[in-house]
Amino acid sequence: MTYRHRSTSSERDVDSGYSSGESSTVLPEVYFSRQHLKFLNSQLAKLDPRDVLRWCMTSLPALYQTSAFGLTGLAMMDMVDKLDFPLRSNIELIFIDTLYHFPQTMDLVERVKERYPRLKIHTFKPEGCDTTSDFEAKHGDELWKKNEELYDFSAKVEPAQRAYSELKVKAVMTGRRKSQGGKRGELEILEFEEETGVIKVNPLANWSFKEVQAYIKENNVPTNDLLDQGYRSVGDWHSTEPVTDSEDERAGRWKGRNKTECGIHNKRSRYAMYLAEQEQQRQKELSEAINGGLGIEASS
Repeated sequence: MTYRHRSTSSERDVDSGYSSGESSTVLPEVYFSRQHLKFLNSQLAKLDPRDVLRWCMTSLPALYQTSAFGLTGLAMMDMVDKLDFPLRSNIELIFIDTLYHFPQTMDLVERVKERYPRLKIHTFKPEGCDTTSDFEAKHGDELWKKNEELYDFSAKVEPAQRAYSELKVKAVMTGRRKSQGGKRGELEILEFEEETGVIKVNPLANWSFKEVQAYIKENNVPTNDLLDQGYRSVGDWHSTEPVTDSEDERAGRWKGRNKTECGIHNKRSRYAMYLAEQEQQRQKELSEAINGGLGIEASS
């Protein structure tokens, strides 16, 4: 997938966001110039989420949905399942099992499978781990307290990147919405993620929590039992708490801390930052090993 600005011989082509088919002998799978992306967002914002879904199916190859089975993602699953559309509507789903989800969340996954038998779910776990014990044997207990960046990378970001690579994902639909607060207030329906080269679509970006609730109730969509206990946004059990009616929907995630995302959806992803830090550490250790082998003392 390619997303970059390319100049053409025609100012009209640049302004429209399209480039001439004659400008290159190799056609990328998906190409949006910045102007075209801006134009698409202005148009998609006027559509009902179901119409955005139809647009996705006609316009984006290798399209998947990513979800942790929150309310918005569940509403989207139901919309896709019910969509009256001649093109393929059985969009497959990517679920990142961090190994620290609530039991109620894992129960919901099974109920979703029963409710939507056509839905194929691809589950990805931390690399080399099948159980919580495996993860803790590899990283130690309570890694989220000792090294939060490493936890986010190992439990969430790396499995997501592996999913994109193994499934050859070109575009993903997410359940993020502007009304969830934080940085999500700036969401566009269509985004491009430079680190992964994946297009992200947020079909319900402009819906409120009440609109999502109304859809869920009207269509009898299965939900997480924790919602009856004061939770509104559910993630890992160690970083999720109930919220009051006066708090933002995601106020229970990493409560009391200056954090709103795990790294998967950050514009400048923690994934990239973490890899850079790891590479610096690797180079430092390599240099020290070489200097030690040569009997060279490191200068103070």
